[in-house]
Amino acid sequence: MTSWQPEPRDKDAIARAAEALRSLDDWLIVTHERPDGDALGSALAVAHMLDALGKRYAIAAGEALPPRFRFLPMYDRIQSIDDLAPRQFQHIVAVDCADEQRFAPVAPLIASERFVVNIDHHQTNPRYGRVACVDPLAAATCEVLYHVARALDVPLAVDLAKCLYTGILTDTGGFSYPNTTREVHQIAAELLASGVQPYDIAEPALEARTLEQMRLLQIALRDMTIAPDGRYAFILVSQAMLASCNASEDDVEGLVGFARSVETVEVGVLLRERPDGLVKASLRSKRRVDVAAIAQRFGGGGHARAAGCVLEGTLEEAKQAVEAAVIAALREVDEACKR
Repeated sequence: MTSWQPEPRDKDAIARAAEALRSLDDWLIVTHERPDGDALGSALAVAHMLDALGKRYAIAAGEALPPRFRFLPMYDRIQSIDDLAPRQFQHIVAVDCADEQRFAPVAPLIASERFVVNIDHHQTNPRYGRVACVDPLAAATCEVLYHVARALDVPLAVDLAKCLYTGILTDTGGFSYPNTTREVHQIAAELLASGVQPYDIAEPALEARTLEQMRLLQIALRDMTIAPDGRYAFILVSQAMLASCNASEDDVEGLVGFARSVETVEVGVLLRERPDGLVKASLRSKRRVDVAAIAQRFGGGGHARAAGCVLEGTLEEAKQAVEAAVIAALREVDEACKR
């Protein structure tokens, strides 16, 4: 234990979330579609907390899970809709979901009269639910859940600590993104003191890539487009590209970072053609452009430095629309700097 512990920015919200988990029972834990490390780490962290409280719960996923996170304790406890149907739950914990649409695939399991606890860190979260515990300044939802665990007096046993550390590690890009703070490092140090081995999480969560993903990356980087002034870059991934590499939807994750990593680039964009014909846009920025504001123009949301949205039309049509928005955002930043 350390002599200094980070304090939550909204103690009342943390207390309300903790009290709901303590006082109610028979929970359904949900997170967003195509879950990442923070989503799965958060969902499983809540499961460990409810276990410690002696509560009943189920964890639901609306689609196949990314296998790279199977190292997470209780990963195999996550169930499909078919596993849980026809049950309907009244008490819902939604973690890392910027809005209720993010867990729409599991809606058949949720009763019309429901009590939703919304625990999140997205700046575009509208504070839905009966209890909204949202901290947009937190680096990860797992950072918020660290404070919930403290409020519940739940011991930071190694399995819970692994889940929390995974969410923080992945949403800070291995502690390299601007959302990495003194508090983040302090929490991480405390989780390591619980017995977490950093490399055992960093290697599968951040470093390991499938051969299919490497083949997809080779094609994607070959066709990456960079603005004439070098300030933004686009990577486009079609269903045909995925098929040619025998790659999965999960293999697309992380490619947007390569667009952002170009030295001159401020905004990196990944456009992925979905099986249903829609286009998923993932946007990342370094320091100046609020990509959440861009995503909101297309009905999406997220964070200032990482956001996403879904567009209709072809990949090229989506690129034209998003590119125009990125150019406008860069122009606004330039004009603001002149004032």
